[in-house]
Amino acid sequence: MIQIEDTLVSLDLIEANFICDLSQCKGICCVEGDSGAPLDKKEIAELEKVLPIIWDDLAPEAQAVIKKQGVAFIDCEGDIVTSIVNGKDCVFTCYDNDGTCKCAIEKAYREGKVSFYKPVSCHLYPVRVTQYRDFRAVNYDRWKICKAAEILGQKEKLPLYKFLKEPLTRKFGQKWYESLVEVAEEWLRQKEQEISD
Repeated sequence: MIQIEDTLVSLDLIEANFICDLSQCKGICCVEGDSGAPLDKKEIAELEKVLPIIWDDLAPEAQAVIKKQGVAFIDCEGDIVTSIVNGKDCVFTCYDNDGTCKCAIEKAYREGKVSFYKPVSCHLYPVRVTQYRDFRAVNYDRWKICKAAEILGQKEKLPLYKFLKEPLTRKFGQKWYESLVEVAEEWLRQKEQEISD
């Protein structure tokens, strides 16, 4: 682990290679899992604001869940998360003709219809941030569904922290990200030195 400000960052972010490969995984991370996407309280208002704009892109089952319990709920661990359909799909999923699961919010953002990109926990995935009393832990959530992303990342030699530059900067700020890059480059230099010695 490395420390940057009030965060403890797993070395996996530096050492693991990763590039999302939607053509292989079909966006399964928005479907599989035992809960919805973690949310900050302020993000609930953002989700409610974009809801009328994306409503028609949502499945009827998702619309029914939202009408019944809203865009979010408290899961079994006490976390605020996006509502889900039948214990699987996030209510904000939509599907392409080829069966690829995508985010209706991100779709609307890319089309210039909304200014909210999507919840930051979704943007950061496969990195998860856990808040403790005195610090935040930043970890790579390794999962078999992302194996294709690891293979593509290895092929392109793109470290996870570089792949996630935009969401990490969004979450922690530019200065924090620059510190991470500095530490990562030094760490990788030292590892290369050890190998060559």
